[in-house]
Amino acid sequence: MEKRLSNFTPRETVSELDRYIIGQDKAKRAVAIALRNRWRRQQVPDHLRDEIAPKNIIMIGPTGVGKTEIARRLAKLAQAPFLKVEASKYTEVGYVGRDVESMIRDLTEISVKLVRDEEAKRVEIKAQEMAEERVLDLLVPPTPGFEDRPAGGQMSSTMPAVAADPGPERSDATREKFRKMLREGKLDEREIELKVPDRSGGFPSMQVFSTSGVEEMNMNLQDMMGNMFPKRTKNRKMKVNEALNLLVQEESQKLVDNEKVTQTAISRTEQTGIVFIDEIDKVAGRETGKGPDVSREGVQRDLLPIVEGCTVATKYGMVSTQHILFIATGAFNVAKPSDLIPELQGRFPIRVELQSLGREDFVRILTEPENSLKRQYVALMDTESVKLELTPDALETIAEIAAEVNTRTENIGARRLHTVMEKLLEELSFQAPEMGGQEVKITGTQVREALQDIIEDQDLSRYIL
Repeated sequence: MEKRLSNFTPRETVSELDRYIIGQDKAKRAVAIALRNRWRRQQVPDHLRDEIAPKNIIMIGPTGVGKTEIARRLAKLAQAPFLKVEASKYTEVGYVGRDVESMIRDLTEISVKLVRDEEAKRVEIKAQEMAEERVLDLLVPPTPGFEDRPAGGQMSSTMPAVAADPGPERSDATREKFRKMLREGKLDEREIELKVPDRSGGFPSMQVFSTSGVEEMNMNLQDMMGNMFPKRTKNRKMKVNEALNLLVQEESQKLVDNEKVTQTAISRTEQTGIVFIDEIDKVAGRETGKGPDVSREGVQRDLLPIVEGCTVATKYGMVSTQHILFIATGAFNVAKPSDLIPELQGRFPIRVELQSLGREDFVRILTEPENSLKRQYVALMDTESVKLELTPDALETIAEIAAEVNTRTENIGARRLHTVMEKLLEELSFQAPEMGGQEVKITGTQVREALQDIIEDQDLSRYIL
């Protein structure tokens, strides 16, 4: 994993983010440096490694400028346990909602899945071989007396069993013949009967409470009660290719060392985990003693030890948060960063301000990214055999209208482009199924004509766009 992280220098990370996010160079540089520092810390001598604390980041900027998109792309680049949470869903212990420690439990779950998937990939070839043998045992039952192969299930009543061969040589030849047919896909449509876990009517799910510790206790109790009862199975008919995929997963689980997975996952969570806390401004504020926001400062106090470094109990073991990187974001259009309690402010030493987006930025957003809105709508119309073309002046007009509406009403950043594009192409989207094979070209004049009434009527634009 460290080798994979080392492949991305800060410059390369920024370049990768540039493929999807326009502007916001300061924010990109900050997260790129933070990501590289995760790898650098692993290379220093052991006596210094524990002393190097992550430099947590707080990104400040209006809605729709790319904060969440940076988080999404960073998750793919990090190749490490990554969790994005909304600060507003947490409450102070004693109130209804999730306690702050649950974010570390969720991060650990992600890490366990990540490591388990990697281990399953490592044993995939062996698992495929074992699954293939089990399918062949169903297709060609072993001849009694000379070979004792464990059967993975029973033959389906829809397919006659292969007659027992008189000797091992002929039986092996038949088996190899079926193996060749299986690998060539000639048996994919045949049905076999397989024993699979019966998950219907299992142990009922339990209510999870927010009080500290109870959430973890409930998870452990549910696991314990589930292991007390024998696992039930049922016979299920399925096609050979479906059965093969199911058996590969089953054999992979048997080959994977769960204890090793847990130890590796906890270590990876502690050393390379990243938590992205969105909308932290929603819990910024001081106690008023009344009203629905009375627990906001309590959330900050609960969050403080997690960010400072503490040990959280999970069902996989104790997890230290001392070296987990926290990246917080918020619009701060009502509250200010200074409204956070001083101790929490001090735990986010790197502050980055994201800039509002204007007409030029909108034009670039519409055209440059690999997942640009223009490419998305062209691809959507292509599914109906409609060739959509948006001229350069049409895109500039769309960007100009989006910027203008943002100025006159609530500024929602690049999200305004979605509303403008959807309104512009509403009629085309409705009629597209009856327009197969046609070409539609939209110019700047057509854009302005289609949206003229909304542009001129400020009240109408407020409700529609």
